Amino acid sequence: MVDQAPSAPAEPGITVSQDSTVSPDRAAPPEGAARRAQVESLAVAVALFGANALGYLFNLTAARGLANDVYGALGSLMALLLVGVVPAMGLQTAAALHIAGLRSAGGDVVAGERRMLGCGVTAAAGVGAATAAASPLLAGFLHLPGHMPVLLLAATLAPLTLHGLFVGTLQGNRRFAALAALVCVDGLGKFGGGLAGLFLTRTLEGALGGMAVGGVTIAVAGWLVCGARGPALPVTRLVGKVFHATWALFGMVLLMNLDIVLAQHHLAGPAAGDYAVGFIVTKIALWLPQAVGVVVLPRLADPEDRRRAVPIALGLIALLDSAVVLTALVLGPSLFTLIGGPAYARHTGQAWMFAAVGSMLALAHLLLYSRISAADRVSAAAVWAAVGVEIALVTLWLHGSVTQVSAAALATTTSLVVFGLIIERGARIAVRDGQITRQVTPGS
Repeated sequence: MVDQAPSAPAEPGITVSQDSTVSPDRAAPPEGAARRAQVESLAVAVALFGANALGYLFNLTAARGLANDVYGALGSLMALLLVGVVPAMGLQTAAALHIAGLRSAGGDVVAGERRMLGCGVTAAAGVGAATAAASPLLAGFLHLPGHMPVLLLAATLAPLTLHGLFVGTLQGNRRFAALAALVCVDGLGKFGGGLAGLFLTRTLEGALGGMAVGGVTIAVAGWLVCGARGPALPVTRLVGKVFHATWALFGMVLLMNLDIVLAQHHLAGPAAGDYAVGFIVTKIALWLPQAVGVVVLPRLADPEDRRRAVPIALGLIALLDSAVVLTALVLGPSLFTLIGGPAYARHTGQAWMFAAVGSMLALAHLLLYSRISAADRVSAAAVWAAVGVEIALVTLWLHGSVTQVSAAALATTTSLVVFGLIIERGARIAVRDGQITRQVTPGS
């Protein structure tokens, strides 16, 4: 996901010189290794699809098994969960890039993993404690029956934060088969636990309690898969990398969900419902190429490898999402009926616009990964600027219809992608014109 300088700064303990060498990770892989990598990448994609499918099943079951007001409370807590896992996303990104950089440069990977685990334990404790401390405020704001649902949410968020670290560790080590298995455990633990709690109790607390138990199971599984190592005290620069990644990704998560919130605020009831159905099309286009970013992330740690990998990854995302946009163009309004049922036969939006917004967000997400890997602060600021621009566009001008709100989202996300491509091109030229090598100092 983002970076400012044309060339990436080295990882902690890594220096840049003007001599050209080829790292082991850059060597052309044997045919068998390349085929294995393709199979493992496919396994990651299948695992992500399965985990997302379990998430949809959980929401569908909850919608049918809980009373409307209880399901509304669960929905609001799931929205908080989405925000609460942003630190996990930051840890995942920072861990993948840090460990991949150490591997590429021949550094002490085990020491790097232990320092990242120190960051993860600290972050998990902070996220859990902050959520628990805010339980009286959140319970009152969301009109919950008590503090227990928020406390259970805190008990879920803490292990899920550690889970993000373990996913990043596997990414950085390019252990994609193990990553696919851990993603399956993630889906089964989080949503399977939630489903079990629903079936056993048919209550809000039961669903959240099942997710909390699943979260602990996920974290323990990730710790074991990553070697069951103990944490080490993280260096200050590593904490800064985690904070930068988290801040940038928080802006991106906000942008991904901003238009539906603005539509809910500005549009009348039926139109807001129309937008919610169209938003499902946006999510399909956004998450369809998710595996591309997961697999390519560790390659972004090395400037030369990043220069080669980013165009290919962008092309794959564009290819996958072109199918979504084309389908939306062909089906038109009937796509909304297919998703939401006969009640949306008179949908007032344009299906292709929702698909295009999701496609732009997927491209922007990958570009943000690339710039985070280069420690670029400008691109993170650009994401937050895009949030402000979209709010201004909808609030001041484009809020009269479903099409107007989606047009504001499309204009904002397209502009962000264009800006990201310009920044990325400048960085590619800098890497192409320079000769970069990495030397590892002790203790990295």
